[in-house]
Amino acid sequence: MTDAAKKETFSFQTEVGQLLDIVAGSLYSNREVFLRELVSNASDACDKLRYEALTNPSIVEGDQEFAINLEINKKAKTLSVSDNGIGLNHDDLLETLGTIAKSGTSAFLEHLKEDKKEGLGLIGQFGVGFYSAFMVAERVDVLTRKAGEKESWLWSSDGKGEFSIEGGDRSGRGTTVTLHLKKDAKEFLEDARIRHVVKTYSDHIGFPITLGDDALNEASAIWTRSPKEITDEQHTEFYHHTAHAFDKPWLTIHNKVEGVVSYTNLLYVPSTQPFDLYDAERKGHVKLYVNKVFITEDAKDLLPAYLRFLRGIIDSEDLSLNVSREMLQTDPKLAKIRSGITKRVVSELKKKATKTPGEYADFWKNFGAVLKEGLVEDVPLRDKLLEVCRFSSTADSGLISLSAYTERMKDGQDAIYYIAGDDAEKISRSPHLEGFKAKGVEVLLLSDSVDEFWLQHIPQFEEKTFKSVTRGAADLDSIGGGDPEEKSDEAEVPGVSDLIASIKLELGEAVKDVRVSKRLTDSPVCLIADEGDMDVNLERLLKRHGQLQDSMPRILEINPNHEIVKKLSKRAGADGAASDSLLNDAAHLLFDQARIAEGEAPVDASEFGRRLSAVLQSAL
Repeated sequence: MTDAAKKETFSFQTEVGQLLDIVAGSLYSNREVFLRELVSNASDACDKLRYEALTNPSIVEGDQEFAINLEINKKAKTLSVSDNGIGLNHDDLLETLGTIAKSGTSAFLEHLKEDKKEGLGLIGQFGVGFYSAFMVAERVDVLTRKAGEKESWLWSSDGKGEFSIEGGDRSGRGTTVTLHLKKDAKEFLEDARIRHVVKTYSDHIGFPITLGDDALNEASAIWTRSPKEITDEQHTEFYHHTAHAFDKPWLTIHNKVEGVVSYTNLLYVPSTQPFDLYDAERKGHVKLYVNKVFITEDAKDLLPAYLRFLRGIIDSEDLSLNVSREMLQTDPKLAKIRSGITKRVVSELKKKATKTPGEYADFWKNFGAVLKEGLVEDVPLRDKLLEVCRFSSTADSGLISLSAYTERMKDGQDAIYYIAGDDAEKISRSPHLEGFKAKGVEVLLLSDSVDEFWLQHIPQFEEKTFKSVTRGAADLDSIGGGDPEEKSDEAEVPGVSDLIASIKLELGEAVKDVRVSKRLTDSPVCLIADEGDMDVNLERLLKRHGQLQDSMPRILEINPNHEIVKKLSKRAGADGAASDSLLNDAAHLLFDQARIAEGEAPVDASEFGRRLSAVLQSAL
């Protein structure tokens, strides 16, 4: 044994240790899934080697038949899962069986801690299925040899904080995972139990799975079968295998296309959000095959980024087996596949949105914000994507389409009104909406950060302009049968013109203007952006991401019918108003109140407190 092969002991990454503490002590009722995870990993290892052998045939050492073998040793109380796939070397073992090299680890572990039973159902979804072995094993040994290398290695751990790596004795490539079973897991030493688990979870695996001399699965690619022959249960298990997930697929899209470029796709939309959905360094999760030979699951241009929630496979007969992953990114055939599949997915989503709007609402909650990214990125498909977009609004407790919105627009309404912010519930209470609610004018509630950006690219829908209720004049007079000639007159409230002049003088350049509001009915004030200025929420987003430093001064609108404004107006119209310190304090307090209503802090917190005390003291 060489020095490099001597036994070394390592500590698990902190997150792995936390995960194993939960998993090892679990009484998880469905723990048979550990076998599915290990068989799935073995299948992936065979897939990877088959791909590598396309450009380096000698790596398979003359053994072209890939297989997965299960072995039960009742005397030793062990269950082994072996494959002759790509195998692992010393560095691979350190990287893959001691750490969780994924984003979202903290969120995942928090979910585990909050609800252990539900959290364990997410192990596979997070992509750490190997560690599920510790639900049934008191110790796990991994004997492995990487294809093309001479040294073999033995990884071993009891799942209690440490693992060891030392030189092993394996004659051929591949990996054998041996589980030393716990006393309460003796059921997995029974042939019938193992056969049932494999048949239930792994029948779709494309490599033969054997127990002794008996084959346990069909070993045929599921996507090559007729869609009518595949049961919902088989789809669910293949989805679990290819996505390393535990939830059920929300939607299955299985079809074959023949033409200039022929391909088959079997794609799934998850029913829950993957942990890496918003990870900037995420990898693809749709596997590319050529004539049933796995090529990669990280072909960057296989599908657009806004469909990154999809899981499954795409298999083409027309791509070259020898094409490199880099060449795939510029292959025109791949571009045709991408275009065809994207259109198909959007079409299937439209069907679901139309036929089962309740189910579609669940999809939209999970993936709507991601899908809307396509409104910015995919110009050719923009109109089709708009058809499947859904929105919250002030007039509906559910979700509506833009077509539904335009169908119920009021007489005289020539714009699609919206308000944007971080939280739909919060912005639904904004004072900017008061006049619109009073008139029965529906306003879209946009709470995804992408909303502000697609609106910059799509100014209209069905010739109706998108208009923010926090920018520009409200223009409510002519909507719903009102008289366009009927205008609010500052003179109707005695002294309101004097109050406006007083506030302008006191606030100076802090505001762009002060004017009477047509949108307020209950609140005394609100702030809006001028017609040609940046919308309030967009400005907030850009500042948050460091793309904007200074804010534009906004217009302060006052409600002349509010009791506070009426009394201040009367005071502003009286003799001596020019030296009235209470009016000056009130101007700042009204300005700060409008800022607070938008989730912003007062301009000067200490001065805000002093002015508030002064006004309260005067009132008392």
